[in-house]
Amino acid sequence: MSFETLGLSAELLRAIADKGYSQPSPIQLQAIPPVLEGHDIMATAQTGTGKTAGFTLPLLQRLSETNPASGKRPVRALILTPTRELAAQVAESVDTYGKHLSLKSAVIFGGVKINPQIQKLRNGVDILVATPGRLLDHVSQRTVDLSQVEILVLDEADRMLDMGFIRDIRKILASLPAQSHRQNLMFSATFSGEIRKLADGLLDSPVVIEVARRNTAAESVDQVVHMVDRDRKRELLSHMIGSQNWKQVLVFTRTKHGANRLAQQLERDGLPAAAIHGNKSQGARTRALADFKKGQVRVLVATDIAARGLDISQLPHVVNFELPNVPEDYVHRIGRTGRAGNEGEAVSLVCVDEHKLLRDIERLIKREIPRIALSGYEPDPSIRAEPIQKRRAPQRNGRGNNGSNAGRRGNGANNGRGKRPQSGNRAANDNQRRRAS
Repeated sequence: MSFETLGLSAELLRAIADKGYSQPSPIQLQAIPPVLEGHDIMATAQTGTGKTAGFTLPLLQRLSETNPASGKRPVRALILTPTRELAAQVAESVDTYGKHLSLKSAVIFGGVKINPQIQKLRNGVDILVATPGRLLDHVSQRTVDLSQVEILVLDEADRMLDMGFIRDIRKILASLPAQSHRQNLMFSATFSGEIRKLADGLLDSPVVIEVARRNTAAESVDQVVHMVDRDRKRELLSHMIGSQNWKQVLVFTRTKHGANRLAQQLERDGLPAAAIHGNKSQGARTRALADFKKGQVRVLVATDIAARGLDISQLPHVVNFELPNVPEDYVHRIGRTGRAGNEGEAVSLVCVDEHKLLRDIERLIKREIPRIALSGYEPDPSIRAEPIQKRRAPQRNGRGNNGSNAGRRGNGANNGRGKRPQSGNRAANDNQRRRAS
């Protein structure tokens, strides 16, 4: 089936053709028609399968059919995302697919000056892409009016809950028209119990779309585990990148400090590298990502804040330098490769300390990941496991090992927002609750 059969306008079909796409993905096939018909949606699919276009295209069409002819444009569609990177990329998709339409859009997030955002909002926009914290800043300053929102999209809703944004989301919902007066679309990589609970209070008789089994990686991603001692991980990573001539590698660490340190070590090994995490300024994060996409940076080292927000076409390699504490984050990390049907490779460097984390991941994805011990890098059987928390960076001023202030708003770690009962690996994810917006 082609995009032409989905009922999209000529302007949107032209923009799709400009991107070189001809066949919609499964999530797009199932989501676009009911969104065009005005239904609420609760949709999930494997990461990298085109969820963004699944809501962007029909949203643009619905708004263009009643586009105001003149006067100040009210915000008629609001798209909420958990991170700055994802907000920027969703906004880019809105611009790309809507370039032949007369709609105006804007993106707002933290980490940058608020005054230019205020000016753009003052000029009027039809579509607003935002992170929760910065949007509430605008709401409190009365620089944005959400009373005429016709379509609400929660993108990566599960990640927003994980990051402690539930209270911010509820405050934002209170600023919107009544539920019965707007269309609500929830797109997520997973359908947890908490997501379903949120959906029950947000969506009205939604069309439920689940393209793939929960918490599964794309079949196009080749997964492998390299068993190695903890102190030789960096050496092995540099060896693999150099010996196999990897040109573009996304590497995940658990902590911001670890990302900085690894990027510096790779630089000393002669591999152009940069780190991207929540402590970096927005300008630094944007430059690092742009340099990586252009090939000027060979290795991009990231924390899990980037696991959902990076969209790099044809990224060939993802490396878990350290396994995540939360198994679901493994799926989102490796979902950065093998996107849009392309093949990709996900490599995990696993030491003796991480055997339990590996078992939790395999239990989640319901498959065993092949294990390889490369010649010359075989783990020393005499090394015993060490509790991971003992090797974390020291806390400073009451902060966790990820080390940034939560700010007035953020992920809820220090300000009491969105706290949820902690158990098992989920408690370890608290360190990801920092101001991402």
